Amino acid sequence: MLSLLTEHPLFCAFILILLDLGLWRLISSHGSEWKLLVRVLIFAVFSLLLFNEGLNPMEPAPWADNVPLHLAATGLQIGWWLFGARTLTVLIGAVMMQRVGHTGRLLQDLLGAVIFLIAIIAALAYVLDLPVKGVLATSGALAIIVGLALQSTLSDVFSGIVLNTTKPYQLDDWISIDGTEGRVTDIDWRATRLQTSQGSMAVIPNSLAAKAKIINFSRPSNMFGVSVSVQVSPNARPHSVIDALERAMQGCRQLLDTPAPSVALKSSGSSGAEYEISGFVASMSEKRLVRNQLFDLAYRHLQASGVNLLSSNEGDAPTHSSRPRALLDSSPIFSTLRQEEKDTFSQNMVLQTFRAGEVILAGGEVSDHLFIVESGVVSVTLKRNGTPFESGRMGPGEVIGEAGILADTSLPADFTAKTFCALYRIEKSYLKPCLDARRDINDAMTALFDYRLHKAQSLTEEAPVVAPKRGFLQWLRSRA
Repeated sequence: MLSLLTEHPLFCAFILILLDLGLWRLISSHGSEWKLLVRVLIFAVFSLLLFNEGLNPMEPAPWADNVPLHLAATGLQIGWWLFGARTLTVLIGAVMMQRVGHTGRLLQDLLGAVIFLIAIIAALAYVLDLPVKGVLATSGALAIIVGLALQSTLSDVFSGIVLNTTKPYQLDDWISIDGTEGRVTDIDWRATRLQTSQGSMAVIPNSLAAKAKIINFSRPSNMFGVSVSVQVSPNARPHSVIDALERAMQGCRQLLDTPAPSVALKSSGSSGAEYEISGFVASMSEKRLVRNQLFDLAYRHLQASGVNLLSSNEGDAPTHSSRPRALLDSSPIFSTLRQEEKDTFSQNMVLQTFRAGEVILAGGEVSDHLFIVESGVVSVTLKRNGTPFESGRMGPGEVIGEAGILADTSLPADFTAKTFCALYRIEKSYLKPCLDARRDINDAMTALFDYRLHKAQSLTEEAPVVAPKRGFLQWLRSRA
């Protein structure tokens, strides 16, 4: 091996370049430290071979009379400058990645371009012995022409430098740039890439991002705003609307308590009044779910208060029906009843009210009646390892007590009034014959009971205990 190095140093130097390229691709990205070490060692051996052979990269190749050897030596000297520039950029990149992470990649790329430009100019001046001043003058004029032609691209580059310096957003932030909303997946020298909520990729030039209005939903962290607007009739009393929307707001568990959600009147006119529920959630993935849930809760609580959402049929005379009958029409369980059956049913429903904090149905209690929530918010509480926790909230149209009606059993949940609640009560003695006669209603109520029982069991079962990993340091400490 040593004899090969001494007898054919130029050939070995060429092999080292190929070896570096091969190892750089073979070693995985997880071994970045090994890749860096291998490149530095190969460059050191490469430099040693050239200098021992008398090839100084600061001077032209010495064998002018031997054309093939002179060309090979010149190529290796030029390769030394490029090899050195590449090694230096890798070293700088490794240091920058440790300090600033992926956000400094743009600066790293620009710095690498400057280093390679210096290496090329040095190779032209020292190895090829070209007049650098003339080259620089020519390249300066050429740079002006290219700069004018690439004006928009250069604007993107410098705007990218500004964005990376000021950092209005970073990778994985949810932002909105000029109305385009998405998660930042990449920031390079030309553009910012966003993954939208529809799964598509939006590419926004850095020059546009630097001038546009930027909204960063990820700052402060763990707090994302969500709002829902509803329009109601201008004849509806504002106090009734706001009270109903506040109950709808309390019916959504995903809304953060701090900052507290709120209800506000946005606008009012002869054509209608617009109200807005606004609050915050803990993660961006919850926004769509909470927005949909809030709108559904707003519709149900407004309907329970006798207020309907504004529609094109606002001027038409509404069909008046009792509140019990309206609950049966909107209930997924009793909606299949015939009209005359709903009329009879509604006459056997008794209104019962509960104050906030009052227990409607205790866990383990076998109910001899069925409740249909008319208005208000009901909190459902389970226990895990003896510790109570809220597992859900219920609103208008939902039923309580189906376990006692179907199977003379109970659910392990406490149903408590979170706000003032009004519920319609149907006795088991009246409801049971109806379930025996109408199989569809019995099946719908059985499916609801099975779902609630399965959910209660899954929420209350104990999580498996994961044994902590014990490493060598923990073993030494335990022996100390």
